[in-house]
Amino acid sequence: MGAADTKRLDKAQLEGEVSAYTDPLTGLGNRFRLRDKVQAISQERAADPAPFTVALVNLDGFKPINDLFGSLAGDEILCQVAHRLQACIPGGATVTRDTGDEFAVLLPLVFEAGSAERVGLMIKDVLSAPYDLGDRNVRLSASLGFAIHPFAGADFDTLMKSAETALYRSKRRGRGQITVYSSEIAQEMRRSTQLEQALRNAIINDAVDVHFQPIVALDDGRTLGFEALARWIDPDMGFVSPSIFVPLAEERGFIDTLSETLLHKAAEAALTWPRELFLSFNLSSVQMTDAATASRTLAILANVGLEPSRLDLEITETAVMLSAVTATNIISELRQAGVRISLDDFGTGQSSLGRLRDFTFDKVKIDRAFISAITTDTTCQHIVRAIITMCQGLQLEVVAEGIETEAEVELLRDLGCLMGQGYHFGKPVDAMATLRYLSRQYNNMSLIQ
Repeated sequence: MGAADTKRLDKAQLEGEVSAYTDPLTGLGNRFRLRDKVQAISQERAADPAPFTVALVNLDGFKPINDLFGSLAGDEILCQVAHRLQACIPGGATVTRDTGDEFAVLLPLVFEAGSAERVGLMIKDVLSAPYDLGDRNVRLSASLGFAIHPFAGADFDTLMKSAETALYRSKRRGRGQITVYSSEIAQEMRRSTQLEQALRNAIINDAVDVHFQPIVALDDGRTLGFEALARWIDPDMGFVSPSIFVPLAEERGFIDTLSETLLHKAAEAALTWPRELFLSFNLSSVQMTDAATASRTLAILANVGLEPSRLDLEITETAVMLSAVTATNIISELRQAGVRISLDDFGTGQSSLGRLRDFTFDKVKIDRAFISAITTDTTCQHIVRAIITMCQGLQLEVVAEGIETEAEVELLRDLGCLMGQGYHFGKPVDAMATLRYLSRQYNNMSLIQ
């Protein structure tokens, strides 16, 4: 082999090595480059181990943008992100592209959590500016997870796993969040993972139950219907609040399975009640973004044999605003079939009056936050009075939630509220206890008519 051949071979080997360490789209280094950099700085500081930090940066909502505008537009955004990160990072730092829409930043001079958070805020601001795609601009946010060496891991793999844990927590908390890894956060995430697995097993084993709380007429105490409420008692953890496990099911993507299972149980229970009583059931925010929600709901009713006119579905203002067009179609399809729609937690959103204009509801439920203070706070009284008067004008039924005293009942009745719900009338109980409650109300008459 001649000198020229040797030179060409050396050049090809060098190009191969560069290629192996380079992201072909952005020109940044890849995870192999990041690994080498982290290992090098660890060796340099072995004698005097000063901390350094690794950050993971993930684009929020990139996939929908990529799906909507195409992969070429997605690639252009990733290149712009790479350029912005290189331009804004502190001196001596290194940016690499980790995978997909995720980037990594090695920060040799960031020694503690406060500095990491400040860098995170700067990166988040830089990446939130509009991205130019020629004929259009798009906006994205970014979530970040930081891990500080050696506290979050002495070797590369452990350090990166800690950064991924921090990033995962940021993504769970919403868009544009920043998390610096700590042992407390790691413990929190482990608990969350354990809870998720226990909940999945509970759904598979049909261990999540439905309890029912009466909704009554305030003038004479007659039961008009029941709200179905999810209840879960785990063998190891005991009672787990639905305020914990329902959002978890939404985040992990199995709320549909949980909700449909509970609706099936609740509808079967409702068949054992007098036919004039309605069943009230909550739909999650996630379900209001799924166009198939209406058809699946109606299929469950048909399978059980419960008339759609006996079902009230409760949705929140937040739920209908996540995807307004889809929510409108779901509500329309359900109402056409005879299902009634209630706006839950009324008064707590920022634009509730606008929701009453934009969507068609049959009923409004006044949030318990107003009812709990109605006998002591004149402002709450005026708000509740205004809601009731407005709903009367719009021909909407009104239910007051969270009633706990007779004084609240009397005041609400005087204000013109016709229906109420709360511990004053009964706590949520299981299906058998609900039948016993009805048996007392109906003087032991046959419940199925």
